Amino acid sequence: MDASLPNMPGYGLNEYMLVLTPHEELRKKIQQIKGEFSKEYKCPQALWGKPHSLLVRFSQFEMMEERIVNRLKTVAMGFHPIRVEAKNFGSYPSHSIFIQIVSREPIRELIQEIHLTQRILKVDNEHKPYFTDDAHILISNNLLPWQYEAGWQEFSQCQFTGRFIAESMLLLKRRSGEKQWQILQRLEFQNLPVANRQGELFG
Repeated sequence: MDASLPNMPGYGLNEYMLVLTPHEELRKKIQQIKGEFSKEYKCPQALWGKPHSLLVRFSQFEMMEERIVNRLKTVAMGFHPIRVEAKNFGSYPSHSIFIQIVSREPIRELIQEIHLTQRILKVDNEHKPYFTDDAHILISNNLLPWQYEAGWQEFSQCQFTGRFIAESMLLLKRRSGEKQWQILQRLEFQNLPVANRQGELFG
């Protein structure tokens, strides 16, 4: 990629995430768990970001935003609201602890639909979109070995239940060098017939 491109208008490379977010009550419940984890295990990164379940993460030039939003809006128009069931905790040894999502099939179906747009989510072979294949809600990642071992010893014995209806997905954005994610677009699931959106999706 030409190193001069990021300095040209519209060629700034941004990061994007497409996520499902719990309702406010459940979000606060999870945020409290993240806060307690952060305090107990000296883990400030547990407080970063609001609770969510990642669908896809990608980088793209800013000038592509309108096209991306329009394509993802079309996907959302044809998809139904999703009942999300969260239960207990899981981990990725030895760096992450999360809340497990047990109702994975509808989320997998949604990600397959999003896959149809992946051509415009990809800058080049070094910046391929990452599609999750293990839906979850993160408590914390980038853990040190002692944080993971002590944290997982506790959380593997804990129980958690929560559920929400995802009536939309959020497209989040942050510019290069920024830490905070901003909401770029809320994309509502409308469950419209496929015939009404195929032309837009594949055009």
